[in-house]
Amino acid sequence: MGDRARTPTLTALLCLGAAPKPSIWADPGPMVSRGSPMTIWCQGSLQADVYHLYKDRVSKPLDTEAPQNSSKKAGFSIESMSTHTAGLYQCAYHSRRKGWSERSDPLLLVVTGVYPAPSLSAHPSHVVTSGGNVSLSCSSEVTGDTFYLLKEGGAGPPRQMQSRTFRGRWQAVFSVGPMNASHGGTYRCYYNSSSYPHTWSYPSNPLHLEVTGVYREPSLSAQPGSLVFSGDNLTLQCRSGAGFDRFALTKDEGLTSLQHLHGQHSPYFPLGHVSHTHGGQYRCYSGHNLSHAWSAPSDPLDILIVGMYEKPSISAQPGPSVSWGEKVILQCRSEISLDRFHLSKEGSPAAPQLLRLQDAAVPFQASFTIGPVTSNHEGNYTCYSSDSTFPYLLSLPSDTLELLVSAPSPQDYTVENLIRMGGAALILVVLGILLFQARDSPGRLEDAPRR
Repeated sequence: MGDRARTPTLTALLCLGAAPKPSIWADPGPMVSRGSPMTIWCQGSLQADVYHLYKDRVSKPLDTEAPQNSSKKAGFSIESMSTHTAGLYQCAYHSRRKGWSERSDPLLLVVTGVYPAPSLSAHPSHVVTSGGNVSLSCSSEVTGDTFYLLKEGGAGPPRQMQSRTFRGRWQAVFSVGPMNASHGGTYRCYYNSSSYPHTWSYPSNPLHLEVTGVYREPSLSAQPGSLVFSGDNLTLQCRSGAGFDRFALTKDEGLTSLQHLHGQHSPYFPLGHVSHTHGGQYRCYSGHNLSHAWSAPSDPLDILIVGMYEKPSISAQPGPSVSWGEKVILQCRSEISLDRFHLSKEGSPAAPQLLRLQDAAVPFQASFTIGPVTSNHEGNYTCYSSDSTFPYLLSLPSDTLELLVSAPSPQDYTVENLIRMGGAALILVVLGILLFQARDSPGRLEDAPRR
């Protein structure tokens, strides 16, 4: 009985309470370019019979609307945004049972496109390693008191900063970082005048901030190889783990920062018929579609363009036939003034060995020391020459030199030779001795318990 007695009282008290505060929002958004239409929506209660719209906290309503189609919201249309329609808006509603609600939270409407667009740039680059920092500089030739930085799809309000003059321009520098995947995206900036705080400039150019090092690095390879004759077809392939559907290829340009990181869905990058402009150091990245987060860069791959200079000559000292465990010197000599020499072994996946000229006297040559040799060193060797000013442009290949390594004889297995060959050879010999002893000791194996 007591519960039944309290229920009508509680209902009556709720009916006597104030009407809930309405919510307010702008469609398509609170920032609208000058001349564009927009709608301010106010949502209250189903019992609302009229809505009022207020501007800049003035007590008299700016506009009045009835609810739409028996819904609990009303729309206030602005046909063309201008400096006069920008400002701070609130709304309230009236119901016959509860009277007037309190006003909504304020909605700030900003009109853009009133002043010339500023420029937005990233320093040192818009491609930033995870954990690093970047500075976004917004500048204008027109006087701006406050600059604003916005990220597309960002949940927070625009960042703002007072301007300062630098070399005849007004600017603000926004620091972003330490970087993680969430910082990647498209940024724009604006500025305004303190006299008209809700009137902003046109947006700056979009700046796409890319974050690298978020995922494990892929690998980069060249088909048919990293040594290519001018005019040959070349394709680079970026190999990555499963689940990655976007790939980017970059080429180092001297000491400048990485400035281009554009993705494609295929891991193959056909470079076509190569020329001297294709020589350089390449890296690749992998990522996911519609994301500005990338992997760490692959190991660098040097693409060397062959055929830019006359061929050098190659010779072996003391000769092309070497005994097992000995050393051999392959000498590459150029008749023209070139200061870098490259030694390549046919069939080897490794990059060519590189030596720089140490004596500027004629002849121009470099000596590659190989050994102590084993059968793995046998094969065909070619050398190239190049200029350090253009390190990825190589000469024609020298004639091929075939290196022969004679099979080891029992006397080669001396302590002196084994030490000279290094620890790996010593381990192999010891293993061979142990296996030989095991083979000649069958009794020991027979004594072992059988399973």
